[in-house]
Formats: sequence, structure tokens, C-alpha cells
Amino acid sequence: MSNKISVAWTGDMAFEAEVDNFKIKLDAEPKVGGNNTGPRPKPLTLVALGGCTGMDVISILSKMRVKPDYFNVEVSGELTEEHPKYYHKIHVRYIFRGEDLPLAKLKKAINLSQERYCGVNEMLRKSSIITHDIVIED
Repeated sequence: MSNKISVAWTGDMAFEAEVDNFKIKLDAEPKVGGNNTGPRPKPLTLVALGGCTGMDVISILSKMRVKPDYFNVEVSGELTEEHPKYYHKIHVRYIFRGEDLPLAKLKKAINLSQERYCGVNEMLRKSSIITHDIVIED
């Protein structure tokens, strides 16, 4: 299986990406010549990680018959000081709300995602230290 995307320049520092027939506008800050009309490319890496692991966790929990009322994945990344700047530290926070959320099953689903299923995690951990925590809110 392979993927192919298109990233077309639309002027100044703006680009429009097409992914699976969806359009995503990218842009830079005005101080570097952009118009701030879309997100920067690097944070979209964190979006990809959050979406990948989030989908895995929900799918695995569903098979375990665990259904949270609320689930959110927060991903933060720390960039290196030197160029090329990349996320050398990434932290993933899994936030749950709901009744009957067995911690052991949540941990198992998250570990399976991180260690076996999430390809974005696999790519990033070759260059980044990735940590995580779990929050169960009332």
C-alpha cells in the first residue's frame, strides 16, 4: 500500500495540500512572509500522531467492550534548538471520562497502539522520545 499527496503553492508562503480528497491549507506567520491562513506543517505531525493513536485506542477499547463517554488525545512536542528543528520530545496525554473505565484495559489499549499498531508513533519514535500519561476525569 502506498499514499500520494499533493502540496500546491498558492502564493506567498501558503500551500494547499490534498489528502484523501480533503484540502488542508498550510501557511506561515507574517514575520516570515506568510499570512497566517492555515496551520504550520510541523504541528500537523502531532495531529497525525494524536489521530492515529486515538483511532487505535477507540477501536481496541470497543473490542474490549469499553465505551468512554468522552475521549481526547492531547499531544505536545518539544522542538530542538538547532536546525533542522524537529520534535525530539513528544508527550501524549489520553483523557477519558465515563463510567466503568477499567484502568488495566485503558493501559492495554494504549500500549497496543503505541507498541504495535500506530505507524505514526513508530516513525516518530525513531527520532523522538515519546512518553504518555492517562487521565480519568470525573
